[in-house]
Amino acid sequence: MRLIRLGAPASLQNLQLVEEAPPQPRPGEVLVRIRAGSLNFHDDMVVHGKIPTAPGRVPLTDGAGEVAALGEGVDGFAVGDSVVSTFWPYWFGGEMSPAIRREIPGETVDGYASEYVCKPAHFFTKAPAGYTHVEAATLPCAAVTAWRGLVTCGHVRPGDTVLVQGTGGVSLFALQFAKAAGARVIATSSSDEKLEKLQQLGADAVINYRAVPEWGQKAKALTDGRGVDHVMEVGGPATFLQSIAACRTGGHIAIIGVLTGFAAQVPIPALFSNQIRTSGISIGSRADQEDMIRALTVNRLRPVIDRRFPLPDIVAAFQHYESQQHFGKVCLEI
Repeated sequence: MRLIRLGAPASLQNLQLVEEAPPQPRPGEVLVRIRAGSLNFHDDMVVHGKIPTAPGRVPLTDGAGEVAALGEGVDGFAVGDSVVSTFWPYWFGGEMSPAIRREIPGETVDGYASEYVCKPAHFFTKAPAGYTHVEAATLPCAAVTAWRGLVTCGHVRPGDTVLVQGTGGVSLFALQFAKAAGARVIATSSSDEKLEKLQQLGADAVINYRAVPEWGQKAKALTDGRGVDHVMEVGGPATFLQSIAACRTGGHIAIIGVLTGFAAQVPIPALFSNQIRTSGISIGSRADQEDMIRALTVNRLRPVIDRRFPLPDIVAAFQHYESQQHFGKVCLEI
């Protein structure tokens, strides 16, 4: 089988395509023929060494394919089932705990940039009915993050206003989930071309944040001064103040990303005086993923895919991802 291993030191140039014998499932494991993966900010941090991992690690937290064989004692899956990975394999439901964080595919254990993987059965859920493997591979990180931030923790309701930032996977899934819930969506981008695509996807109002630096106040004005109910905060330090400015009294900010850095000055009085609730979102649980998959099926939602690359072109895939020219998910066909 073919797979990618990350050499030392970690860098795009040290992503190595190698051939190895396929693994065999032990008791409690499933052998999955991986057909697709998708790229996330977390994966980019790993392959550049910004998140440490062991030399030789197989990257990618997101993978999808079909069950090829079952180890002894596995139930809930059958050979041929379409499956998709989970980001936190030991987070079955409820709240996060330190013990849950012990394994992250593509970081602390091997990920899914491989034609075959053997993992405990609970590393996977069934994929949405009718999804291609590439579509399913977009879900474990970006879609579950958007679901937990907006639905599990945000409790979005019909009539709410949701502010999404940019055109990455999390933001586009959040836009789709918000519209399915009957909410109004305000979307931001620095590209007029991307803003037009956001409107085609269902955004009710758009803001070019380069043309309107105080876009938080603009978003608030678009709600007749009330403020938005939910912000999907993916930017970090450079966007957090504007997210606060956009919020209504009692609004909710789902803190998801650190695209502009890791530290920010936070105006604490603005948070408590306006009763703004913040939630730190680190993907979600298996239960979140299964709930989300049911919602995707009922609402007939499909992910937005920008480009697909074959496995040997993984370096080009990351370079395209890093160019920030994509609209939606960058995927690998394996």
